[in-house]
Amino acid sequence: MGVHPRTQRGVTLIELMVGIAIGLLVVAVAMGALMVSRGVSGTVSDASAIQQQAAYAMRVIGQQLRQAGALRLNLDPGTTVTEALYMVPVAFEANPPTAVVTDIGGTASPVTFTVGYSRYTEPVFTSASEQAFSRNCLGGPADDVADPRADSIFSLDTATNTLQCNGNSAGAQPILQNVANFQVRYLLQDNTTTPGIPTIKSVDADAVNADLKNWARVQGVEVCLVLYGNEAIDLPTDSNYTDCDGVTKVDMSSLTGTRAKRMHVPFRNVFQLRSQGLSAVL
Repeated sequence: MGVHPRTQRGVTLIELMVGIAIGLLVVAVAMGALMVSRGVSGTVSDASAIQQQAAYAMRVIGQQLRQAGALRLNLDPGTTVTEALYMVPVAFEANPPTAVVTDIGGTASPVTFTVGYSRYTEPVFTSASEQAFSRNCLGGPADDVADPRADSIFSLDTATNTLQCNGNSAGAQPILQNVANFQVRYLLQDNTTTPGIPTIKSVDADAVNADLKNWARVQGVEVCLVLYGNEAIDLPTDSNYTDCDGVTKVDMSSLTGTRAKRMHVPFRNVFQLRSQGLSAVL
C-alpha cells in the first residue's frame, strides 16, 4: 500500500546541522589522534635511528682500537723441527719498522684521534699471491697497496656536524652525521703510585702529549659522542642533557640552527688497549 505524498517527511535544517557538527567532531578527534600517533612514532623512530648510528660509530672505532699496536705473529721464527705443530716456536715479527709499532695518538684542540697497527700479507685460499686483510676505518687500503701500517684518523667537522675518518692518505670522509660533540679521553697509568698498585687517571691528549713517553702508559680510551635527531619535537624549557665533560648541562630547548628542537643523546664507551708495551709516538 503506498504512502500518501503528503505524509512523507525529510530532515529539518537543524537536524542536518547537528549531524554535520557531529561528523566534523568525529573527524577532528580522529585527526588529533592521528597527529599524536604520528608525533610519537616519529620520536620513537628518531631515537631508534640515533641508537643505531651510535652503535655503528662505536663498533667502527672499537674495531680499530682493539687492533691498536698489533704486530704480525711469526708462526715459525726458528728452524726447530718438532713432532707436533703446537710445539713450533712462535714470536712477534722481529724489529718492525717504527711506523708499524706506533699505535695511538691524538690532539685535544681540535679533537683528533689516530689508531694504527701492522698491516702484513698472508697466504689465502682464493689467491695465488699473499694478501693483507687489515683494514682501516674506510675499508682500505686495497689488497695491492703495500702500506706496512693501517691508519685510522677520526675527527669532528664542526661545519657539517659530521664525524670524519681519514686513513692511509685516502682523504677525510664522513662516517656519521648529526654529531653535536666528539671527545676522547685517555686512561693513563700513573707511574707515581706504589709499585704493584697502579692508579688510572682520565686525561685529555694535551696531558699525554706533555711527555711523549706517556703514550706507552695509556691503558684504555674513552670515546664520547653526542648525537641529535632529524625530527623537530616540542621540548619543554630545561630539557637538559649532560655533555661529554660530565659537568656541562645543555638545554636542548635553547639550541638553534640544525640542532633546534632536536633530541640529543650522549654516548660513552671505554675501550681497553690490547697491545700496550710496543707503543711509540705518532
